[in-house]
Amino acid sequence: MGATRHVSSRLPPTVGESLVPALLLLTIMTTRAPNELPLPLALTAALTVPLVWRRRAPLTVFGTVAAAALVQWLANVQLPADAGLLVALYTVAAHSGRRRTLVAGVIVEGGVLLACLRWATEGAFLPPFVAVSATVVAVTVLGVNARTTRAYLAAVEERAVRLERERDQQARLAVAEERTRITREMHDIVTHNLSVMVALTDAAVSAQHRSPAKATTLMLQISDTGRQALTDMRRALGILRTDEPDAERHPLPGLTQLDVLADQMCTAGLPTRVEVRGDHTHIPATAQLTVYRLVQEALTNTLKHTPTGTEAKVRIRCSAETVTVDVADSGPHPSAAGSPPSGHGIPGMRARAAAYGGTLRAGPLPGGGWGVHTRLHLGSTEGASA
Repeated sequence: MGATRHVSSRLPPTVGESLVPALLLLTIMTTRAPNELPLPLALTAALTVPLVWRRRAPLTVFGTVAAAALVQWLANVQLPADAGLLVALYTVAAHSGRRRTLVAGVIVEGGVLLACLRWATEGAFLPPFVAVSATVVAVTVLGVNARTTRAYLAAVEERAVRLERERDQQARLAVAEERTRITREMHDIVTHNLSVMVALTDAAVSAQHRSPAKATTLMLQISDTGRQALTDMRRALGILRTDEPDAERHPLPGLTQLDVLADQMCTAGLPTRVEVRGDHTHIPATAQLTVYRLVQEALTNTLKHTPTGTEAKVRIRCSAETVTVDVADSGPHPSAAGSPPSGHGIPGMRARAAAYGGTLRAGPLPGGGWGVHTRLHLGSTEGASA
């Protein structure tokens, strides 16, 4: 945009303000007798003084100058101030449309014809007529070119402003989307791991007197869960680089980590079975992460809201184009008879499924318990960028 202003500032200005005194002086020098001076000076002023306002009212100024030129022709006075008519024509061409420019050009060309018929030497009409006509055409072309250039520069500047505005909007949208992603990841990570750690802590407290060895094992599992939570949080915040050792020890969660998740839930007191059907090697890592987070959130809700003895089952069906996720449990939920659970869990799951063109259903099952169902479409363009 700055470059556009720089180019437009270098466009040459039209002649105007300095033309009036110069032509008045030239008129005085070329006038033969003092008694002839008032009329040439008046006509020179009429031909040049209006040019001061040519940019504010180009058509009015052109009409005034053309009328003065007609009076000059009728008075049979030749003046160098006739150049003012060319300046007025240039201004019309530079600031008006094609039709008005054409009319102004025809008027000036008619004046050229009349002037050459009256003042051209005998037998030499054609050379001055052609020369002056060529000058009129050149002035008109220059004016049109100036108007076109100005319009082009204005369009370029407007486009630059629009692109800058769109870039700022895209940057703000990207920031908002990144914040939403981090919030969703942090919610899933913190909620799941804290729920597991609370369940393991309760189990360790209960077993510390009856089975110290089991309590120690549970405490070690709490420690591992906390470290896993820290690693996942650092990954979600973009702090963990791919070249760090933790990145290799804790790869991005996917379908292969569902068994580990099930073992973790079993240890926390929620017996969980995982069943994966179909080949999942072709599923992108982002889609596998989405499936993992959906299952993780569903199991975390079951662990938090169902009594002891509840069992959960996870079924994953993979095909070439879709991944179907079903998570069901056997325990009653407090929200099954009332309003749906509040919080970010279910909305976050719906947002994850929507990124792959899926619609998530969560609610009580006909035979009892709670179920979560969704189907992800791997060809979704939104999911590819998730």
